[in-house]
Order: sequence, then structure tokens, then C-alpha cells
Amino acid sequence: MTYKVKLEVFEGPLDLLLYLIKEEELDIYDIPITRITGQYLEYLNLMELLDLDIAGEFLVMAATLTEIKSRMLLPPDPEAAEAEEADPRAELVRRLLEYKAFKEAASSLRGFEAGRADLFTRPGVETGQDLPSGRRDSPFCEASLFDLLTAFSRVLGRLPKDSFHSIEKDEFTVAEKVHELFHRLAKEPVVYFSALFRSAKNKFEVITTFLALLELVRMKEVTVRQSGHFDEIEILRSGGARA
Repeated sequence: MTYKVKLEVFEGPLDLLLYLIKEEELDIYDIPITRITGQYLEYLNLMELLDLDIAGEFLVMAATLTEIKSRMLLPPDPEAAEAEEADPRAELVRRLLEYKAFKEAASSLRGFEAGRADLFTRPGVETGQDLPSGRRDSPFCEASLFDLLTAFSRVLGRLPKDSFHSIEKDEFTVAEKVHELFHRLAKEPVVYFSALFRSAKNKFEVITTFLALLELVRMKEVTVRQSGHFDEIEILRSGGARA
């Protein structure tokens, strides 16, 4: 497959690590480095399968995790017994906590901005309490790229084993799937993520459909959302959100 998708909203490696820590309910101060490294590499393999344009910092983080894992597998240095050795994960934990703090601060500022937009309105302009359902105070939250990758991984896992074979001729193109999905959303207000792949004939069509979805996300033509972690992901035209 030669089609590559480069997303402007592609989260970075620290976002992926924080996502994995949250997903597995891990202690950020005591990260099981072998487990987290394996899961991180699985996501990178999935990105490569999809021909996503992976930024160099993802590979740098993979090397960093592998180095930390190697250092933790080594026996303790006898000469350093008297002076306690530094935890190889310490610098990574510091970076994660710092990045997490900045993300939470940015999220709070966006919340303040949204609240401020409801003040000093002109007569007749709807406030936050009067907005149509789904515009504000919606029970849904935007699904991240990693949420999409996790859901996509589950779809691949459910495919019959005989679907995993080489395709000599491309039966589908991303452009065709973009057109198909866009027009489907024009008829259906909401399409569930899992429903996108029910009629897929093989693994290649599943991958092509997913790349088409990412392309529409990149173009800001669609919104992906979910009501909670691991809940069904909903896809709808941008600006057409409803409760």
C-alpha cells in the first residue's frame, strides 16, 4: 500500500504513552517498562501497517523505551551498591508528568475560553444554557487518534484468519472510500465505527476504509466521538453533532 495519511492532529509519543498508562490503569510513578514497551511497539507496527506518516520522535521514543528496558534487565552494579542507583525510568516519568500538566492546563484554558464565549452576549444570542442539545454540555467527548487505532485493532482481530492474504491488485482506493463514506454520512446522521467494516470483503478493504476515515478527519469533514472510554465510537459530519 502506497497511500500515506499525515494528520495535523497526530498526537506525539508522550500522548501515546499517557494513553497506554490510562488504558491499562498503570501507576505513572512505577511504569512496568517491559509491558508498556511491548504495547508501544504494537501501536507503531499498526501505524506502519496503515502507512501512516510516523514522525521521527515516535521512533526516538521507541529507542528510549528499549534502552530503559535493557538497563532494567541488567543485574545491579556491585560497585554502585553503596550509592543507590537512579531509576532508569525517572527521566521518562518526569517528562510524562510535565507534559501531562501542560495538557491539563491547556484543557482548562480551553474550558475558560468556552465559558467566556457565553458572557456579554448580544440580545437574542443563545447562551450556553440555551444552546441546542449536543452543542455544549454534551455527554460525548472527542475520540482521539489512539482511540481510533485501538478500535481498529479490535476490528482486525475479529477478521477471519483466511482474510489475511496478499492482494495482488488493489480492488479499492482511499479516494473511492472517502467518497463513499462522505455520502453515507450525508444520508445517516451518525455511523458507528464498527458498522463501517461489516460488509468488508477482506483485510485490504478494512484498511482502506480506515484510511479514508482518517483522511476525512484530517480534512475536518467528520467528527469522531464516544461517550466514555472503550465505548462505541460514533462518526458524524462536522457541525452535525447531536446528543
